Amino acid sequence: MANKGNKKRRQFSLEEKMKVVEAVDSGKRKGDVAKEFGITPSTLSTFLKDRAKFEEKVRKSSVGPQRKRMRNAFYDDIDKAVFAWFQEIHAKNILVTGSVIRKKALNLANMLGYDNFQASVGWLNRFRDRHGIALKAVCREDGDRLMNGLGIDKVNEWHAGEIIKLIADYSPDDIFNADEAGVFFQLLPQHTLAAKGDHCRGGKKAKQRLTALFCCNASGTEKMRPLIVGRSASPRCFKNVHSLPCDYRANQWAWMTQDLFNEWLMQVDARMKRAERRILLLIDNCSAHNMLPRLERIQVGYLPSNCTAVLQPLNLGIIHTMKMLYRSYLLKQILLKHTGNKDQEKVDIKQAIDMIAAAWWSVKQSTVVKCWQKAGIIPMELTDSGAEVVAKEPDIAIEKLWHSVAIATCVPNEVNFQDFVTADDDLIISQELVDTEIIQDMVTGKNIGDAGSEDEEEEVCLPEQPKITITEAISSVQKLRQFLSTCTGVPDAIFGQLNGIDEYLMKGVTLSLTDSQITDFLQAM
Repeated sequence: MANKGNKKRRQFSLEEKMKVVEAVDSGKRKGDVAKEFGITPSTLSTFLKDRAKFEEKVRKSSVGPQRKRMRNAFYDDIDKAVFAWFQEIHAKNILVTGSVIRKKALNLANMLGYDNFQASVGWLNRFRDRHGIALKAVCREDGDRLMNGLGIDKVNEWHAGEIIKLIADYSPDDIFNADEAGVFFQLLPQHTLAAKGDHCRGGKKAKQRLTALFCCNASGTEKMRPLIVGRSASPRCFKNVHSLPCDYRANQWAWMTQDLFNEWLMQVDARMKRAERRILLLIDNCSAHNMLPRLERIQVGYLPSNCTAVLQPLNLGIIHTMKMLYRSYLLKQILLKHTGNKDQEKVDIKQAIDMIAAAWWSVKQSTVVKCWQKAGIIPMELTDSGAEVVAKEPDIAIEKLWHSVAIATCVPNEVNFQDFVTADDDLIISQELVDTEIIQDMVTGKNIGDAGSEDEEEEVCLPEQPKITITEAISSVQKLRQFLSTCTGVPDAIFGQLNGIDEYLMKGVTLSLTDSQITDFLQAM
């Protein structure tokens, strides 16, 4: 009995606490879980009560999963500033040692007005513990890979070694690549030269851009729902809109952030868990990808730095094809309004989202497969080597469309369609900070994830459109069917798609009538 009071109290890391909570979530009895992990029922109750706190901490990577306490730093603003700098430098694969971190901490502390702060070894150890920065995380890759400008020998070495290990346990259906692209969604052909090479860090041009995250697998059988980031959380053109063909988020710069990417990752991970799947996700080292949350069903593999131009499938033609299709939709709108003698109106965010999503879903499976093969990640024998060759007719049709629009809108002769497609290839898609911006964020409390206001988007949104009733929508489908019946050579698939739309709308009518009389329903419309 005398020794009982000297028993050392056991402390659990956040990772251990999460395992306990997950065991309860799996359906096990609380008493059995307590025995399994050697804890008392009261301790288990405390874990369950505080689960939201430590899950949020780990999800946002504000503390490491091995951390046993969630106490904040004494100089909290210095801590946040150093961590923001570390994330940026780590994303660029620059080797960071403890002494470098301490020197940077002193520099940032001086900029914040702290004269008594000492970046001691003890402070460094606590800083690394707070944020889960182990030595292997700081030096995650070997020295050669941390060097800039990997040559062809390094690419070949990655092909022959690391990628083979990564894909060994996965089929092409379960190997994915995710990447972001910036889009000047209002860009007109005659403004192509002015936009070319514009990085669009901010200012008024940020109102004309979106950032889209795309993800697809190596077999081309699965393209995930795109995530699109704009500036306004609720633009006017979203009024009465309850469904979008994508996930939409917003922040002041309309670019990808660490929080948005991690949120997307967690959603994909949960979806894979429900489907009882495990996938490999290949991504680059941009600043939004550098501190990932704890994932159960996703293994993340990083592409070698500075090699995405030759190793990332989405960069090898998939995103380019999406942009080509998006620009062709813009050209069709321009031509239709020109032939109808209507003034050219700017595309609003809703229209842009619809067209980006339509372009993404229209990228052919054969195009996806070819780009994965071009990257050398998937051996030819693991994919359908007999995949159909991408037809050239659509390209010819788009070129004719471009020629008609170029003449009608007086596009300069030195601008061609490919210039129009690639004009926004240089857009910044994620946050890049310098010391002054880090300090400004600490002093003003400014959050890079804050979205712009609705008023800021007024100039890029068309006037509010009237709400369309379900009867008007059904009537439009009937008119389309009638129009197509007067045309020749209409594919059966088109009529099939119209039938699907008609059935979906009629199902809505049926559901609406469940608790009402037909006369009441018709009067309401």
